[in-house]
Amino acid sequence: MTSRVVIVGSSVGGVRTAQSLRSEGYDGDIVLVGEETALPYDKPPLSKALLAGNSDAAAVTLLTEEDAGCNHIQLRLGHRAIRVDLAAGQVELADHEPLHFDQLVVATGASARPSPWGQGPGIHVLRTLEDCLRLREDLLAGGHLVVIGGGFIGAEVTSTARSLGLEVTVVDPLPVPMSRVLNTEIGGWFVDLHRRHGVRTRFGAGVEAVDGESGDLRVSLTDGTVLEASTVVVGIGAVPNDGWLKSSGLVIDDGLVCDEYCRAVTSENVYAVGDVSRWFHRGRGGDVRMEHWTNAVDQAACVAHNITHSHDLRSYEPVEYVWSDQYDWKIQVAGRTTGLGDHVIVGDPLKDNRFAALYTEGEQQLSGAAIVNWPRALIECRRALLAGSNLESLQKKLEALTNPPNIVGTPP
Repeated sequence: MTSRVVIVGSSVGGVRTAQSLRSEGYDGDIVLVGEETALPYDKPPLSKALLAGNSDAAAVTLLTEEDAGCNHIQLRLGHRAIRVDLAAGQVELADHEPLHFDQLVVATGASARPSPWGQGPGIHVLRTLEDCLRLREDLLAGGHLVVIGGGFIGAEVTSTARSLGLEVTVVDPLPVPMSRVLNTEIGGWFVDLHRRHGVRTRFGAGVEAVDGESGDLRVSLTDGTVLEASTVVVGIGAVPNDGWLKSSGLVIDDGLVCDEYCRAVTSENVYAVGDVSRWFHRGRGGDVRMEHWTNAVDQAACVAHNITHSHDLRSYEPVEYVWSDQYDWKIQVAGRTTGLGDHVIVGDPLKDNRFAALYTEGEQQLSGAAIVNWPRALIECRRALLAGSNLESLQKKLEALTNPPNIVGTPP
């Protein structure tokens, strides 16, 4: 009897798992299940190129029907998974017969954290293609946009809206929003970046209510201010799509809890990939969950290997990598920076519009780096993190890139 892998979740983690299984030589059935009816698509462009109108849905498609057919990947789109029956080895779907599996890969990702101020017309979250198209329609109508949340998604939407000519105000309860990831000093540079591009900021104030209707909304802040808005975007984080698993006997704790091989701790034939996965990271000595595109891609490759080569299991120990495009800044973060105050700056953001912030933990052990507009520095930082280098050696390399030696006889 032919073996079968069922993958629930048709975003990048699920698609890459299916493709990687074939690359690893898996010759059984692969069934890819997705709740949305649209063909699998890439999500980073939703807040950037697609929202701006510089791209279209076809350009962000991850897997066409033709490609799926060539790789013998069966698509089951428009079907929501509602439960796993481990004893029977089945995934139960709404409005569809159950699917039998020999191995199950959970790749259901995360959803935008719902707006606590309502979700009526004119009030948007951004996580799906449908979200993006609805928001673009409102942005093209013009007016004043209020973005609640100054993290990556909020900042990217703000940047895109400014490119479309809208007036934008960003609200966040933290005085320096990006300090969640990059600490106060560097977060302050991102605040200045917003202001240099004509964005109004209301940092250090929370939102109490959003009233009115699309085109005529009022955002009431905790300091008594009321902002008039045509459109509101709520970008206050994401929550893993793990609710459908809670009656299945699997361990759920802010994601599906897995071992170091990305297998569910209570079932060796269930794996998890991407935003929904909480796995044991040996290098960290504890469970972690990452909401990064690169993590989903790398984890998919690891899971595909472990399914196909069950006698040669690989631990999953990634170095984090995430990027964000805001105005004329390309921000790339490698390794761990959140919650780490000790850092060294190489480069001058005011002079060269580029820099690298190097973060340490313990005795000058390099932990992570944030790089702006500096591709060569990113390469060196990722190499150093993979090699376990210390701060001093990396700092010297980057300073040499900033001030290259003047070698006699070498043409400029």
